Amino acid sequence: MQEKDLAQVNIICIRSFEASIASSLPCEGVLTFTKIAKSSAFLERMQQDNTILVAVDNHQIFGVIELKAGHHIAMFFVDPDFQNKGVGRALFSAILSHVRTDILTVSASLSSIDIYKKYGFEYAGEVGESAGLVYQPMELKLSSSE
Repeated sequence: MQEKDLAQVNIICIRSFEASIASSLPCEGVLTFTKIAKSSAFLERMQQDNTILVAVDNHQIFGVIELKAGHHIAMFFVDPDFQNKGVGRALFSAILSHVRTDILTVSASLSSIDIYKKYGFEYAGEVGESAGLVYQPMELKLSSSE
């Protein structure tokens, strides 16, 4: 991801969040997510130990995935108009080469649990809540022998 992508990435995150997650959360969670998805917040995280990849074609961004500190998927969104077309699978496959640990973690929104299960993630604890965001801890054990 580059700085010029920030506005498009923000729009994709908000559109996808509103389509699949926002209605299940309290107002606090919606506000929390809005802050996390702001262009300025992404810019700040780009300057940290995060890898952020975008799916792009002809200058149009269709999805984003953010890997925090080489081990945790922090953001993973595909534009609702492009879901179920392989964009998420391509982003997920691309981020795997940036993982620096044997276990990849995610705090999955409840509506995305089935997607993460398709990628091989398993439950890693009880449903939690932070600043109004409700999530299911999940992990994927990675191994070079698989």
